[in-house]
Amino acid sequence: MDSNLRREIILDNYQNPFHKETKDDYLKVNTNNESCIDNIDIYFSFDGDVLKDITFNGEACAISTSATSILLRNVIGKTKKEISNILLNYDNMINEKEYDKDLLKDLNVYDEIYLQPNRKNCALLPANAIRKALEQTK
Repeated sequence: MDSNLRREIILDNYQNPFHKETKDDYLKVNTNNESCIDNIDIYFSFDGDVLKDITFNGEACAISTSATSILLRNVIGKTKKEISNILLNYDNMINEKEYDKDLLKDLNVYDEIYLQPNRKNCALLPANAIRKALEQTK
């Protein structure tokens, strides 16, 4: 991916994040990085096995905020199995393992995050929270 396009997508999702709002009647999962300011609450609403709605709120760096925004957009309306597959592929990409590029869509902007190892945790923050929610709703 072109570095200018990558930067544009990340910046847009940082400045105009998807579904950034609090939902008090939803399942809430907090996720944070102990070594920086990243502290995000993600709110989940499942209809059976399908993620009906998902929002987030909190304070985080550009990578964590944009990754949350993009990841939420990619999992909303999906089944738990589909979400797990997206998370597996996303983790694999971040950790330089084989992954399905087509499945990840805009999440591919983080395909070179491994070049900045200290930013991997920022990019994985929302995935960890979504994984927690899937565990809690089994």
